[in-house]
Amino acid sequence: MSIFPSTIYEFKLINGQTETLERLNRRTEESESLISKVTEKSFIGKVKNNNFRIISSNIGKGAFCTLTGFIKEEKGKVLVEINKPFKILLTILMLFPFVAFFIQLFSKTAEFNPIFIIVCIGQVLIIRFFFIGIFFKIQSKQSISKLSDVLDTEWINKKE
Repeated sequence: MSIFPSTIYEFKLINGQTETLERLNRRTEESESLISKVTEKSFIGKVKNNNFRIISSNIGKGAFCTLTGFIKEEKGKVLVEINKPFKILLTILMLFPFVAFFIQLFSKTAEFNPIFIIVCIGQVLIIRFFFIGIFFKIQSKQSISKLSDVLDTEWINKKE
């Protein structure tokens, strides 16, 4: 199990590769950095040859998931993962319980209570599985739905 979730999807296109890539290019704001900004297009990122690395253009939460994939003939794959800046911020957030634990351990103001170890681990698990897990699930579904609409896919399945 990894700290940050990621999911791989496979899809089949209704139209051909060139037409689909052309449509994806039209609906993607060209950008090297995957940062949210105001645009009328569906995605922000890069589409090169038959590969793409994009984020949803929704301000704020759209940048949470990156979609990296390729289209080959009538099929393709896409990897949905958390964007690197969000990984850094979430790592810092998950370190806060440990920092508080060590401050409590080495401070002489209060007596150390072993229950803090369980509380610290519990807080990290809540952050990982409740906050990160649920938000990733919601955002990845929205991003995949939007990508499916833009690419005009016949089907899209989660790869196990």
